[in-house]
Amino acid sequence: MEVKKSPKADLENKRGLFLEIGLALTLAFVFLAFEWRVDSSEATGLEDQQEMEAEEEMIPVTRQEPVKPPPPPPPAPKVADVLEIVDNDEEIEDELEIEDSDADMDEEIEIQVVEEEEEEDEAQVFVIVEDMPEFPGGQLELQKWIAKSIKYPVIAQENGITGRVFVTFVVNKVGGVEQVRVVRGVDPSLDKEAVRVINKMPKWKPGKQRGKAVKVSYTVPINFQLQ
Repeated sequence: MEVKKSPKADLENKRGLFLEIGLALTLAFVFLAFEWRVDSSEATGLEDQQEMEAEEEMIPVTRQEPVKPPPPPPPAPKVADVLEIVDNDEEIEDELEIEDSDADMDEEIEIQVVEEEEEEDEAQVFVIVEDMPEFPGGQLELQKWIAKSIKYPVIAQENGITGRVFVTFVVNKVGGVEQVRVVRGVDPSLDKEAVRVINKMPKWKPGKQRGKAVKVSYTVPINFQLQ
């Protein structure tokens, strides 16, 4: 059996009308939304309520009061000087006796002068003084005497050892040579020969500081060279 539908009952023919009605209602609602106004009294009430809530939530700021220093102690009472007034006729028991302390012009005054100990001068060794010590005849004679007194060690000759040995020594107050030692050596055999020659030196002219003979340190280089 075939179902027959009435053309009046078909809603597809009225789709356009329904669409226009929907658009009209939508525009009406939008227009009403733009025109809607809130009463100012209600808005003010809301703002006041929000401010009250914010004030309740604020944390109170606490400030620590500064500690006041203790008050200064009261000034001590001043003690007034007590003056005792005495009549001129009254005798004073405690009299101050003043003795004549002037020295007699004829009296001899002894002044003791303590002499400085010479032990420090004996131990002190100078490096530079006003008058340096001098070998008899001068520096040239010193070189000649060393060249004449040196005996080249056989062991050093066989091994071809050469070099310059620096020897330091002290010229004492009477010109003698003491405290001989090698400050820069080359070979034990050469060092030993250099010390032997320095110990055999004749007396020097001693060095002087402020016109007084003193100990002076002196250094001599001795050159060992094979020919």
